[in-house]
Amino acid sequence: MFWARDSGGVRTYLQAKHDWLQTQPDVEHTLLVPGARPGCTAGLCTLDAPAIPFGHGYRFPLRAAPWLMQLREIRPDLIEAGDPYRLAWAALQGGRELGVPVVGFYHSDLARLVKTRLGGWTDGWLDRYLARLYSRFDQVFAPSQIMAEKLRALGVASVVVQPLGVDTGLFRPVHRDESVREELALRDDTHLLIFAGRGSREKNIPLLLRAMRQLGPDFHLHLVGSRMPRRRPDNVSCAEGFVGHGRLARLLASSDALVHAGDRETFGLVVLEAMASGIPVVGVDGGAVPELVVPGTGLLAEPQSADSLANRIRALFAEDHRAMGLRARRHVVANYDWNQILPALLGHYRELIDGRAVWPRVVNA
Repeated sequence: MFWARDSGGVRTYLQAKHDWLQTQPDVEHTLLVPGARPGCTAGLCTLDAPAIPFGHGYRFPLRAAPWLMQLREIRPDLIEAGDPYRLAWAALQGGRELGVPVVGFYHSDLARLVKTRLGGWTDGWLDRYLARLYSRFDQVFAPSQIMAEKLRALGVASVVVQPLGVDTGLFRPVHRDESVREELALRDDTHLLIFAGRGSREKNIPLLLRAMRQLGPDFHLHLVGSRMPRRRPDNVSCAEGFVGHGRLARLLASSDALVHAGDRETFGLVVLEAMASGIPVVGVDGGAVPELVVPGTGLLAEPQSADSLANRIRALFAEDHRAMGLRARRHVVANYDWNQILPALLGHYRELIDGRAVWPRVVNA
């Protein structure tokens, strides 16, 4: 259900995996995703699902039957469910019918998102729901240690940390373009900061704006993504709407640092993209971001504190931030390139399939 044009890290993961698995001679991979109309092309199958009102491109499948019918037709050797809603239960039912293992990928911290929007009264029943759902999978992937610990605390036993990755050939320092600063009408001595992502509540964009008011005209923040605030300080600009990977790679490499105020990231793919682009990161000590921003690659501020964030940004530029960016690049290339991440993922699949199929057919539903 997380498949939409500007749906961020989950779609990036699914597309990168799909592209890589297509290069493997003994694997077939199919994506089942909701769309405006049914159809299959090159291993991508869309099934009709209504758009969510004001859902920014997301669709919510109402009936499990079409998805089960598609699974029966494909007859995969393994199914991976990508969201905790109706399709997760359809994947489990399909796995039972076909006698194949089913994996759940805990991409989104559903409990925290619901609590943020509806309040703490949801804690009990939501925890029970997540435990009931994810305990049924043969294995559960979590993109970070903090997400794995949350699942284990709910009593989910078979949890494996499976980080996401980044295309280090696309996101790289060579894309730095000084004309970006000219387009933003910046002085040569202005520090250019960037944030890329959706302007959703958990990204804490208002906190970024408060920090920028403290930093003043020597610092400029460029916001890239959809749903960004219209009222912004003078030292904040915005590239509104969906930005393709090529343009994003240019903007990241042309900036001096990424700033990220979100303290609820389940992984933080844009952090990797920035580090691969050769720039350091100022994040907050919350969520999964501290697992990525290791010492020497950036700095971490206190969560929910504009003062702390502004101070850490100043501290970053009091150090050799360019050397820090190069260390960040080396760290990502060594640990998070898709060509390292995806073979490990395929290894998990093969262990689950356990030699039952010579030509593994994997379905993401």
